[in-house]
Amino acid sequence: MEENIEEPNPSQELNTNAGDTSLFRNTLDLTPVRDNIQRLKEECNKVIIGQEDLIELMITSVIAGGHILLEGVPGIAKTLSAKVFAKTINTDFSRIQFTPDLMPADIIGTSIFNMKKSTFSFQKGPIFSNVILIDEINRAPAKTQSALFEVMEEKQISFDGVTYPMTEPFIVIATQNPIEQEGTYRLPEAQLDRFLMKVKMSYPTEQEELRILERFKNKTGKPDLSIIHAILDQSKLKDIQEVIDKIHVEKQMLEYITQIVQETRHHAKVYLGASPRASLALLVSSKVTAVIAGRDFLIPDDVQFVAPHILNHRLILTPDAEMEGLDSFMIIEEIIKSVEVPR
Repeated sequence: MEENIEEPNPSQELNTNAGDTSLFRNTLDLTPVRDNIQRLKEECNKVIIGQEDLIELMITSVIAGGHILLEGVPGIAKTLSAKVFAKTINTDFSRIQFTPDLMPADIIGTSIFNMKKSTFSFQKGPIFSNVILIDEINRAPAKTQSALFEVMEEKQISFDGVTYPMTEPFIVIATQNPIEQEGTYRLPEAQLDRFLMKVKMSYPTEQEELRILERFKNKTGKPDLSIIHAILDQSKLKDIQEVIDKIHVEKQMLEYITQIVQETRHHAKVYLGASPRASLALLVSSKVTAVIAGRDFLIPDDVQFVAPHILNHRLILTPDAEMEGLDSFMIIEEIIKSVEVPR
């Protein structure tokens, strides 16, 4: 008597063989999306040497529609990286240099009296753009920082009872120096939570620094950004985001993300854990990472790659943990190792 052998279910194979994805075929055509992403990387690499993870994370952030905070010591190309990446998107760009005397009106705008019409009209500030570079964001006081709360979360400005929506895409790329504390202000937790991710930039390796010197040994002055070509526009970005929405996510992967975020709230060394906003950020960023890797389904590796950058600025450690010399990245790594990986 012949046995009835059921055909294997691809989703079931994914559960039992999460580490090997070579047997699975995509149901979505990701070629146009991956081509655009590869062209983005190539344009950035014309000026930026090394920082491969940073470029991928900035691409992830803009596709996910989130804001990104770049942190690092002076001179490691935080501002340059943001400017180069902004050039690859065919949209409006503005730069705001934060200083201790900067006022909210300097960012969002103010009312101007029209002498001819004897009326006030709203003069829009530099925040009304598509890609906004905020340099040294931690140099402005809390009053000015609070002006960013509404626009970063709801993508609109309310002024004198009138709401002014921002045009899509709306991405804030901010930089800050963690070393110099004179003349700086700690960013409010509510504002930090509005950043999709925070990327800590490090010094280049010896080989990367040698390549930097070789590339610019015959050049003086600032890098020529005119060689950077725009790859994405509003229409292409929207098409890519529609593809991201179709990425397959199994319930086990949702549970995996939930368990990681939940563990940040129950960890003995964490005073304040990640919010539900962090869970959503983990999900959408992981989906983008999957597409960059050439897959139309999520695996644990995608979540593990973006988790440190999504969560590190959302955790407040206990005083005991800080005294022990621990930081949020160490805690996140410990949490990822402790949570069971879906099989």
